[in-house]
Amino acid sequence: MFLNNTIPVYINQFVQSQSGVFGSDIVTATIVIVASVILAFIADILFEEVFLHYTAKTRYDCDYLIVDALKKPIFYTVAFVGAFLAAEIVLPGNAAIELIMGLLLTGLGVLWIFALLKIDKVLFKHVFSHLVKKTDTQLDDELLPLFKNIVDVLIVFFGILAILKCVWDADILPLFASAGIVGLAVAFAAQDTISQFFGGLSIYFDQPFKPGDRIEIDDGEIGIVQEIGLRSTRIKNLYNNMIVIPNSIIANSKVTNYTSPEETMMVKVTIGVAYGSDVEKVRGILTDIAKTVNFVLDDPSPYVRFDNHGDSSLDFAIIMWVTHPGEKFTVINEVNTKINAEFEKEGIEIPFPVRTIIHQR
Repeated sequence: MFLNNTIPVYINQFVQSQSGVFGSDIVTATIVIVASVILAFIADILFEEVFLHYTAKTRYDCDYLIVDALKKPIFYTVAFVGAFLAAEIVLPGNAAIELIMGLLLTGLGVLWIFALLKIDKVLFKHVFSHLVKKTDTQLDDELLPLFKNIVDVLIVFFGILAILKCVWDADILPLFASAGIVGLAVAFAAQDTISQFFGGLSIYFDQPFKPGDRIEIDDGEIGIVQEIGLRSTRIKNLYNNMIVIPNSIIANSKVTNYTSPEETMMVKVTIGVAYGSDVEKVRGILTDIAKTVNFVLDDPSPYVRFDNHGDSSLDFAIIMWVTHPGEKFTVINEVNTKINAEFEKEGIEIPFPVRTIIHQR
């Protein structure tokens, strides 16, 4: 009875119409079997001599491998349909025949599951892997095997469910309920790993930075991104140390990316001089220094700005532009070194902070 529930109405009508057409049910069944075997071999020859022969000449391997994966399942599917129709003509509703047909159909379903797994492997190996190699980030290279495993599990899971439901008429609702309970238990036990995984997905899709960018996390950690992984991101800090930061932390933090998408990046250096200093003289010295520093661009040209009357100093800012974020700290170092030397030479004082304390009686 379980198998009859899966037979389309038009197949039942075909079986009833062909019963005894050629004088007896056995003769009719034999003709059906022979016809199905002939069709199966015709399909096999088509795959071998036409499809495989054609795909072998293409520049891609995946089409040949996919056709090869479909060859056997289609052959046995055509043969099974003939055997099933013959059995229904000779012994309709026979429990033993139904059991045998159910076992054969189960084997056919397993064969199709393996075929789909093979196609899945071909697609990930020959198509998707080549696509992710063209990207800059390492994250998609790590995600690809994970997604392949997920697809494999789904193929096996739903394939087994289809066999249980369509062939054996089993109640599959308890299986879904059990799978949900197991999923909740796993999610609770691995919530840290899952949060890091989704943090990695957030970085992958939002792309706030990429390998080679200089970034700063809101905890003050700053460095150059070396690798974006599935669970963590590696950056090399200013001391040339490798820092591993979980993606869940990065996803929930404010990240400053110092690598501008523009062709230039601004560098600002501030300096204070003592009250009474010649403002124009200081401005001229700072401008000359900015124009002689390595990596500083001529266009846009650097300039000096008198920013503020500070508590104990006149505050100036030197505004410069560089082409690469890695040049920023080299420029700052050279500018400060030259400022110290020139101010000492010209007698310009860099004051200490001064605090006046008044005692009242």
